[in-house]
Amino acid sequence: IAIIGMSCRVAGASNIFEFWQNLINAKDVSHQVTVEDLENAGENLFDFSKENYVKRTLTLDNGDCFDAAFFGYLPKEAELMDPQHRVFLETAYSALEISGYNPQKYDGKIGIFGGVARNAYFTNNVASNPGNLKNAGDYLEMMSSEKAFSTTRVAYKLNLKGPAVNVQTACSTSGVAVHLACQSLLAGDSDMVLVGGGRIQPPMKAGYEYKQGGPLSPDGYIRAFDA
Repeated sequence: IAIIGMSCRVAGASNIFEFWQNLINAKDVSHQVTVEDLENAGENLFDFSKENYVKRTLTLDNGDCFDAAFFGYLPKEAELMDPQHRVFLETAYSALEISGYNPQKYDGKIGIFGGVARNAYFTNNVASNPGNLKNAGDYLEMMSSEKAFSTTRVAYKLNLKGPAVNVQTACSTSGVAVHLACQSLLAGDSDMVLVGGGRIQPPMKAGYEYKQGGPLSPDGYIRAFDA
């Protein structure tokens, strides 16, 4: 089993090469949250004054952008679609491009295993505008917002003929997806596999309340393997 292509979209890096340079240079890619950030996001400014409110976040650049026409979507469909689905699709396309394989011409079976987090975009943006839901209809709303469709959407749009499996095991989703993808290759169900995961939780430029004993750090910085 060989890794022949990689792609990513993370804070401070739009591709795997920028991500690697950030690691080498120990670059701080976090963002200091300001009152203006919260105002633009429509957030409650009362939280900002709390002693345990952490005013630092990791922001995904252009996480709200999407070339709908390139992937054959109407603007209204793209507006309803969870940004996690949009970036997942873009990153999958990029990974195939970097690997040097065109799924439209590839004769073998390309599978995909992965998943995304809960759809906070629907709660914060779509549901707050009832007109959007009324015009879209139940089916389009379901296809655009349910996290179960993240992998099948990629398989349909990129012409993948192997298994398309949505994985949901909370924080271990991507790791479990890698394991299942390797099994698929070894079993011959797939000749090539896309595997990955993503999490985008709007508002993107907002902090959070630190809670003692919780999983988030008290100052916004991540310290792997720290006490």
